[in-house]
Amino acid sequence: MKILLLGEYSNVHATLADGLRKLGHQVTVLSNGDFWKNYPRDIDLVRKPGKLGGIMYLAKLLTIVHKLRGYDIVQLINPMFLELKAERIFPIYRYLRKHNKKIILGGFGMDYYWVNVCCQDKPLRYSDFNMGDKLRTNADALKERKDWIGTTKEELNRMIAEDCDGIVAGLYEYWACYQPTFPQKTIFIPYPIHTYTQTSSIISESLPQKVKLFIGINKSRSEYKGTDIMLKAAQAIAEKYPDKTELRIAESVPFDEYVKMMNGSDAILDQLYSYTPSMNPLEAMSRGIICVGGGEPENYEIIHEDKLRPIINVLPTYESVYQQLEQLVLHPERIPVLKHQSIEYIIKHHDYLKVAKQYEAFYKQVLS
Repeated sequence: MKILLLGEYSNVHATLADGLRKLGHQVTVLSNGDFWKNYPRDIDLVRKPGKLGGIMYLAKLLTIVHKLRGYDIVQLINPMFLELKAERIFPIYRYLRKHNKKIILGGFGMDYYWVNVCCQDKPLRYSDFNMGDKLRTNADALKERKDWIGTTKEELNRMIAEDCDGIVAGLYEYWACYQPTFPQKTIFIPYPIHTYTQTSSIISESLPQKVKLFIGINKSRSEYKGTDIMLKAAQAIAEKYPDKTELRIAESVPFDEYVKMMNGSDAILDQLYSYTPSMNPLEAMSRGIICVGGGEPENYEIIHEDKLRPIINVLPTYESVYQQLEQLVLHPERIPVLKHQSIEYIIKHHDYLKVAKQYEAFYKQVLS
């Protein structure tokens, strides 16, 4: 198959492309590298700031638009798959529709269905937008609601979701928001991760002198993702147990640098309001680093996992994070077991070739 992956979030498309190429498909990734994270891509399309940046971006898009035709599958990372206003994306979507066989929409992050369903139907006990029946009122949640509800972005998202040939969700949460409206064409496929078979053999069975905690902070999204609370709890534990804890903090750094800082950690602190681990903690788990974050029952149910429980699940409160971190620091004997389970879990459910095969089967079904 000839496949175009348009846009990037957290290395999803770049990793998927690796897997699909291994299976013999011809794959092109067009993206901005997900901004400062700078993930690999075949066609680089980055918007520079200011009005001139916008004009140059459009000019570059016009020079490459002929390369965006003749594909069997075009997969969009999000309805806002280019760095343009929603109204400018409509004609580009129609062009892609006309000149390619099938279009797949990714449910991989922020979009109208994620915002609206979390606010209206509230299928999740907690999320980026609700805590039980109550809506969250932090600045980011309000901004995203204003951005996606009753706007051109909503129109664009609804049009693409209704018009496209398939919707693929990468996390349980996104599946829960798309599946009720589009049961016939929504599928859940786990995120693809490069696995390291040799990692398991180098995990030390001896207990660490200090438990090394790692947290990545994206300054602009800290409150919304709950990493501010995660960080406070980790700092309190490091202060209370200085002889038993070491805390490393990476703040808005490119992916390669992030990985270097993360390597050698015992545990990574993920997002607070999630049911499931996202790309960065999955990447960490593949290296035998324990994820402290979303490990709700639904996460295991959707992938039919009834034995492995590698994730230290936290509820969206400071107390829950503090308590779980304290337990880990005071009982380091759990660490080798959870590290081995983390690697096994990724190999079993997220190995990039296994995931690429699931995409391949889905694409074939859509094309048939």
